[in-house]
Amino acid sequence: MKNLIKISFLFVLMTFVASCACMKDKNTVSGKVESIENGKDGYTAKINTAKNEVYFATVSIVNVGGPENFKRFKEGDEVSVQGEIWKAENENHIKVARIISVK
Repeated sequence: MKNLIKISFLFVLMTFVASCACMKDKNTVSGKVESIENGKDGYTAKINTAKNEVYFATVSIVNVGGPENFKRFKEGDEVSVQGEIWKAENENHIKVARIISVK
């Protein structure tokens, strides 16, 4: 009986870890910066993806883990960011937690 409980627990734990790993890719947005709107703690970048989806990416020093991880985008940059995605009315938003690349 104890072995069954241990095996069940391990199965649930492995399923949880696998689902978290899959979610990371889904929370990544890549595309071209079309515009920048400066804010109090950072800025919001309008990103157009290869699929013609528009995301408003909120980038702040606090959310990316400090000034050493913060980068300022410019219009025309090709960027890839990761974070929490949500939809407000007809707009896609992402609160950037990690800047993967800026080219």
